[in-house]
Formats: sequence, structure tokens, C-alpha cells
Amino acid sequence: MTKKDFAKALFEKGIFVSKAESERKVEAILTEIEEVLKSGEELNFIGWGKFEVVQKAERMGRNPKTGEEIKIEAKKSVKFKAGKTLVDKIN
Repeated sequence: MTKKDFAKALFEKGIFVSKAESERKVEAILTEIEEVLKSGEELNFIGWGKFEVVQKAERMGRNPKTGEEIKIEAKKSVKFKAGKTLVDKIN
């Protein structure tokens, strides 16, 4: 499901009065999630899941074509851990 499909589904369930409003609200929510994560905070929806920023250490890797060893720079990544309630609902 794409972001647009998700917004359309919310509109069709009557959560928003128009498709345009639904798309704006979904975009606003995702933007706020990005802002929280950019600031280094965790975002925790109790029972549903937790988003957190993790620091990946610098490491050595290999170029799959040439086999040459290369240095992979340290970087930040986003980790999501599903909560028990969400896991129980999908099983």
C-alpha cells in the first residue's frame, strides 16, 4: 500500500471529509514523525510499536563485483520494533 492508497483508505472509511484533506493529514503526520526522529527522540506508541534512531558504526565491507575491501562510513538508521498488541492483531 502506498502513502496515497493509505490516505484514500482513510477517506473511504469516513475519517476525513475529502481525499485532499486525507492526503494533507497523512503527510503532516509523517512529517512530524520525521521531525521527532531527526531530533534524536524515540517515538513510542504503547502497544503498537516504537521508532528509534540507531547509530551504525563504521565497518569494513566488500565490493560484490570486485571483491575489493571498502570502508562503510558510520551512519544513523531508523529502527522499528512492533509492540505486542500489533503483533497479536496480525497473528
